[in-house]
Amino acid sequence: MSVSIGQPVPDVTATATGDTTLSLSEFKGRQVVIYFYPKASTPGCTTEGSDFRDRKSDFDAANTVILGVSRDGIRAQENFKAKQGFNFDLVSDKDETMCTVFDVIKLKKLYGKEHLGIERSTFLIDTEGRLAKEWRGVKVPGHAQEVLEAAQALQKGSLNVG
Repeated sequence: MSVSIGQPVPDVTATATGDTTLSLSEFKGRQVVIYFYPKASTPGCTTEGSDFRDRKSDFDAANTVILGVSRDGIRAQENFKAKQGFNFDLVSDKDETMCTVFDVIKLKKLYGKEHLGIERSTFLIDTEGRLAKEWRGVKVPGHAQEVLEAAQALQKGSLNVG
């Protein structure tokens, strides 16, 4: 079961940094960026998170919340957030509930061995809780800026959804 563009996103609840539990429904009235990354404290994931961190005030101005999600435990997420000075919550999705809703677990190859892991992906949810845009198989350079521009366009009503 994967969510589709224009469809409501299920109200998923997950454990987040700051000893909190977040539900997507609590962000109704705000846009939400959910970016999935493979592993906390790895180079690509650090760069991606830093790019979102550095644009947070612009996302705030576009009425958009940022959430980073991986299958790492909450301690790893807390350490990653603190070390990198991330100014948004990271979600621990060890049971893969959010990963399943967004269909981001894919067969990957690392050093010739196949394993299941998170495909770097980002999703933009509108103020009504519907999926407005998705990016799959993300390449990190320039990605956070592209997501920001989509969030700004969605806020202005000029994003072509679909």
